[in-house]
Amino acid sequence: MKGDSLQGLIEYIAQALVDDPSQVQVDEVQGGNHARLELCVAQEDMGRVIGKRGRVANSMRLLLRVAAARQGRQANLDIVDPQ
Repeated sequence: MKGDSLQGLIEYIAQALVDDPSQVQVDEVQGGNHARLELCVAQEDMGRVIGKRGRVANSMRLLLRVAAARQGRQANLDIVDPQ
């Protein structure tokens, strides 16, 4: 994991979930005190990252918000469809 960064947290979780960790890519777009992270994984791993009824994705978003709040920031996670 990349230090205490939010990007490193999401990357670590996603790599643990997918079959092909080398395809995990997390991009961070910052705007002041707010960060938006975009997670991209292989097409075959989208179901693992999203989970049934979006439970895995929502859990990742919750962990991200808690970690961001501890740093005095706000953050959102978008799961991007690979192209």
